[in-house]
Amino acid sequence: MVSVSNRPINRYGVIMSNLADATSTIIQLVLSRSSSFLNFFNNTILLPFGIVFSLFFFAGHIVSANGNFTLDSSLLNAAEKKYGVGARKRLMAWQQFVREDTSRTDMEKLEKVNRFFNQVNFVSDAIHWLKKDYWATPVEFLASGGGDCEDFALSKYFTLKMLGVPEKKLNLTYVKAWKLNQSHMVLTYYKTPSAVPLVLDNLINVIKPATQRPDLLPVYSFNGSGLWLSKERGRGNLVGKSDRLKLWNDLLERMPVSLQ
Repeated sequence: MVSVSNRPINRYGVIMSNLADATSTIIQLVLSRSSSFLNFFNNTILLPFGIVFSLFFFAGHIVSANGNFTLDSSLLNAAEKKYGVGARKRLMAWQQFVREDTSRTDMEKLEKVNRFFNQVNFVSDAIHWLKKDYWATPVEFLASGGGDCEDFALSKYFTLKMLGVPEKKLNLTYVKAWKLNQSHMVLTYYKTPSAVPLVLDNLINVIKPATQRPDLLPVYSFNGSGLWLSKERGRGNLVGKSDRLKLWNDLLERMPVSLQ
């Protein structure tokens, strides 16, 4: 495998009985990544989960479509200049990984992509980007050699799309990680719209159904098509479009259309 390393119950349901009033509050609290988010969950009765980079990533520097996936030499040079020779190696490993993938099933792709990105170092935004919260593009994530949970999930999401997994099967899902007592993002995969999703998580390398992750309490999920409050099966209640999320919009502005 190409290396990029430089070193109880069904839980996916409605969060609150008054869904209409809760929607914006939940989203704002989760996105704030602040102590108020934890206080909200620690003091709210939950129903059974039945619920800067512009330097590199601009148009023309990436040609995408699996076997044709190409990172422009100027992008690689800029990454190496900023982060060292390891940045070029990691980005080239990603390019090789995408180009040479021969997976025939979604499950093969999920497992390979999960293992590939889980090699990268976990680093908090406060330390890595000197910001409270920052969603990195895949190039930023790999070039800089680290990132937090959102960066792992986002890189897996965009890479799986390049490998041909339909967007409708993929969700970026915010959860509360009970053991960490903090908000956390994972990538979820739905074989069918009503299926219990599979969870791709940087905390563990094994991909498990959501029903086997009692340590995670899903809150809401999104992709390029919409924003949902989690529910027992499937994506749950559609509450709007993903363009309501500022960090998502900021990320897409740094991404070429070919990867969105």
